Amino acid sequence: MSVLPTQAMGRPSLLASLALAGWLVACLAQTPPAENRAPTFTEWQILDAKAGRIVGFEDLMADLLTADVIYIGEEHSHRSHIEAALRILQGLVDRNRKPALGLEMFGWDGQAGLDHYLASPDMAPDQFLQEAHWQENWGGPYTDYAPLIDFARSQHLPVLALNPPKPLVRRVAKEGLLRALKDPEMLRWQMRGEVLSDDPAYREVMVSQLRACHSGLSEEAYQRMYEAALFRDEGMAKTLSEHLSHRAPGVGPLVSYTGGGHIQYRLPVPSRVLRRLNGAVRQTTVYLTSYEPKRQDEIRTLVQQSIADYVWLTPVSANGAPRRCL
Repeated sequence: MSVLPTQAMGRPSLLASLALAGWLVACLAQTPPAENRAPTFTEWQILDAKAGRIVGFEDLMADLLTADVIYIGEEHSHRSHIEAALRILQGLVDRNRKPALGLEMFGWDGQAGLDHYLASPDMAPDQFLQEAHWQENWGGPYTDYAPLIDFARSQHLPVLALNPPKPLVRRVAKEGLLRALKDPEMLRWQMRGEVLSDDPAYREVMVSQLRACHSGLSEEAYQRMYEAALFRDEGMAKTLSEHLSHRAPGVGPLVSYTGGGHIQYRLPVPSRVLRRLNGAVRQTTVYLTSYEPKRQDEIRTLVQQSIADYVWLTPVSANGAPRRCL
């Protein structure tokens, strides 16, 4: 295993982001706002952080059609976020750009089960979940994510299990990366010799979020949690990169569907895919987030700091607003 420090990619410094204050106020409104008043957001708006404006779905799709990888970042088990992803997938199919779909919810040890289910119209869901090791790798109600698998099945789309097997991730979190990499299973899954990029900007974001969400732990505990996050993100980048490297000419884009934390500022997974493919990849990030009126300022900050190329505002989940560690 080698750890390769890299420069931050795709995210401005916090000081530079703060210098952009006021930019969104002038740019994001569909009509000029009243003096000294920022625009008001609404559910289902799509905010283009690059252009600094609100765009329609057709504008979004025109951009996505040029991408090799489309990263969609969700709040877990959020029905509206599944619906947004399905709309993008359907939009690609309608435009004769049949995509592959990568899912964080499945581990590499479940790929054979996924392939079996996609190729077997009569296979029972219970058998599929057992073969795909659903409970071991993700758990929770499969019905939350079934619409994505059902769509892929109906459209004959390949589905990639993005994550390293959960037991390996847990071992990193428990023992630390250096000790965990000695596990024979690391060799089996070809992770022992991987370059695991310890990007300073990535570390800053991840560790600060770990401290905010899990206060009072030891420095050693934060380090192990950080290493587990790094291991997962590098593993998902490995899966995506290998697929892209062997993709036939003219095949549609790869749609990666993960938690929003894996695409933020392009640091966790997209920057690693970029590194692995020596920059020869076109990537677009779409960050899905529940809209609450009290979050106006927070949403402006997310866009100002370019948390993604697009921020798509959705209704709040039936389970309520997610916990936000700020």
